[in-house]
Amino acid sequence: MSYDKNYRVWEENQHLFWEEKAESIHWHKNWKNLIVQSQDKRNYEWFQGGMLNTSYNCIDRHVEAGMGDKVAIIYDSPITKKKKYITYNKLLKKVQELAFAMHASGLKKGDRVIIYMPMIPEVIYSMQACARIGLIHSVVFGGFAAEELASRINDAKPKLILTASCGIEPNRIVDYKDILNRSIEKSIFKPAKQVIFQREEYICKTDKKGDIEWNDFIEHNKKIAAIPVESSHPLYILYTSGTTGVPKGIVRDTGGHAVALHNSMKMTYGITKNDVFWAASDVGWVVGHSYIVYAPLLIGCTTILYEGKPIGTPDAGQFWRVIKEYNVNVLFTAPTAIRAIKKEDPECKEISKYNIKSLNYIFLAGERADPETVKWTMDKTKIPVIDHWWQTETGWSIAGNFSEFGMFPIKNGSTGKAAPGYKVLVLDDKGKDIGTNTMGNLAIRLPLPPGCSNSIWGDNNRFYETYLEKFKGYYNTSDAGIIDEENYISVMSRTDDIINCAGHRISTGSIEEILTSHGSVAECAVVGIFDKIKGEVPVGLIVLKSNHKISAANIQQQTVELVREKLGPVAAYKKTFIVENLPKTRSGKILRGTIRKIADSVEYKIPPTIDDPAILTEIKEDLIKHKILNG
Repeated sequence: MSYDKNYRVWEENQHLFWEEKAESIHWHKNWKNLIVQSQDKRNYEWFQGGMLNTSYNCIDRHVEAGMGDKVAIIYDSPITKKKKYITYNKLLKKVQELAFAMHASGLKKGDRVIIYMPMIPEVIYSMQACARIGLIHSVVFGGFAAEELASRINDAKPKLILTASCGIEPNRIVDYKDILNRSIEKSIFKPAKQVIFQREEYICKTDKKGDIEWNDFIEHNKKIAAIPVESSHPLYILYTSGTTGVPKGIVRDTGGHAVALHNSMKMTYGITKNDVFWAASDVGWVVGHSYIVYAPLLIGCTTILYEGKPIGTPDAGQFWRVIKEYNVNVLFTAPTAIRAIKKEDPECKEISKYNIKSLNYIFLAGERADPETVKWTMDKTKIPVIDHWWQTETGWSIAGNFSEFGMFPIKNGSTGKAAPGYKVLVLDDKGKDIGTNTMGNLAIRLPLPPGCSNSIWGDNNRFYETYLEKFKGYYNTSDAGIIDEENYISVMSRTDDIINCAGHRISTGSIEEILTSHGSVAECAVVGIFDKIKGEVPVGLIVLKSNHKISAANIQQQTVELVREKLGPVAAYKKTFIVENLPKTRSGKILRGTIRKIADSVEYKIPPTIDDPAILTEIKEDLIKHKILNG
C-alpha cells in the first residue's frame, strides 16, 4: 500500500491505526482507553491503563523467542581500538545484574538516575537497567561542564549517578569524575551515591562520599524480572540541547514511546530483525536515545555503538569502514557529519577503499540538510539520501520518506511528507492556515501521536506555554517552512532565524542553500544583523573545502552574485566572509543566535552545549576585521 493510502488510513481511523501498531509490543496488561484528554484539556495520554516494560520488550522477549545468541550491540571504538560483539543473552545478563544492584541499594519505581557516561556498552546497560525496574533515567551528554551537569542534578534530583572515569577525545582524556565532583559541589541537591566505571585508559580516584566502584556495586550473576509499569510512566527525562535559557527536561512516556519507535523502524527505515542499523550519534541526544538504544532493540535487530568521529579518528573514511565491516543496512547521521567528511575529503576518495553494497539508505536529521550536501552524498555513495524532520520533543520523525511504503520520489531541499500520525500545516502568526507554497510557522494539529512528549519535568505549565499556547489546538514546532502542492514539507529554519529585511520575510536557510551550491563552499551559516535602514540584513559565514583554490575577493563577489541571481535583490545580500570553523553545539547545530548577538554587540553567554568555545573568539575577531560588528 502506497504512502498516500497509508496516510489516508490513519486520517480516517486513527484509533484503529495505532491499535494495530500497538499489537507489535508486548503488554503485560492491555490498555483501557487508547487515548484520553487531560482534565485541563491541555494534553493527551496514550494507551491509558496499559502495563508494559521497555527493557522486557527490548531484550527478554527476543531471548524468549530463541534469539539469545544473536548480536544485539556492536561496539566499535577507533579511539581506543576496541571492538565488542554483545549478544542478546549477554545484554540481558548485564542489564539484570545492574538492575538488581540498583534495586538492592534501595532504589524504587519513580526514582531518578542520572547517567553521565561516554559511548561505551555500559551506557546502554545503564539505560536498560533503569527501564527494567521503573527508574526514570536522564542521560547527560558526556563531557558537559560541571555547571551544566549541576543544573540537571538540581532539576532531576537523582538518588544515584552512574558515570565512568573518563571520556576519550582524539587528543585528550576528559576526566568525567572530576567534572562530576565539581558539579555535586555546585548543586543544591546532593545525590546519595555515585557509581563509577573505571576505564582502562584512565583510572580515577573514588574517595568522595558516596563513591562506589562499578564492580563493587554490581551483584554478579543476580537476576531481576522486568517490572511492568503504566503506559504513562516516565521512561526518561532528556534535557534539550537549546543554546539559551534554562534547559527543558523533556519527559517521554513508556507505552507511546515503545509503540512509536517500533513502528518507525519498519515504516521509515525499512528495518527488520535481520538488519544492522547505525545511528551515528550520541546517547546524550535524542537521536542516540531513540535509535541507538531503544528502537533497534525493540525491533530485535543489531545496533552499532560507535565511539569516534566522522573525521580524525583517524581519517575521513571511518563511516565507510564501519558500514563495510559490519554490513550496515541503514545509516542515520547528522548533516554536520557529512559536511565534515566533505570538507576533509571533497572527492570522497576514502570510500573507494570500502565496499558499502550492504547500505540501503542514508537518513539525515538534527538540522537542515542543505541540498548541496544531500546531492554530494548521493553522488559519492550512489545511495538514496533522505532528509527527515523531527525534534527532541517528538522523539521520532515528523516528516520523511517511508521504506515500508516503497518510497516516493526524493525532492532535494525537502524533508519529505508528514508521517502518518502527524497533521502538519503552515500557519501565519495569528494561527491562520496559509496553504501551500507560502512560508510560515510549521505546526502540528493536536493530538500529537504516541511517542511525543506531553510535559516538561516538574513544570507542565512551561510545556503548555512553550508549545501549545501560541496556536490553540496545535503544537508549535518553532520551525519555519513551506508545504508545496504535492505535500512535500521544506523546513527552512527556526522561526527566530527568519529575518525581516525592509519588510520582506527571508529565511536564512534559503540563502544558505544557495551559498552551499558554490563548488568551493563546504558549509556556511547565514545570520541577520541589525541595519539602521533595512532593519536586518543577511551576512554569510562560509567554511571552504580543504582543496579550494579561490581568493577571498572572488568568493565574496561570486556568492553575492549567486544570491542575487537565485533569490533576487530583495535579499539585500552583500557580505560574505571566510572562517576556519563555525561554532556548533556538540550535537552539530550551528550557533546562529550566538553569532548574531556577537555581530550586534549584544551581551551573550557561552552556550553550555558548545563544542569549542575558542571558535567564538575567532568569529568575533573575523567580524571586527570585516567591519561587521555593530555597536
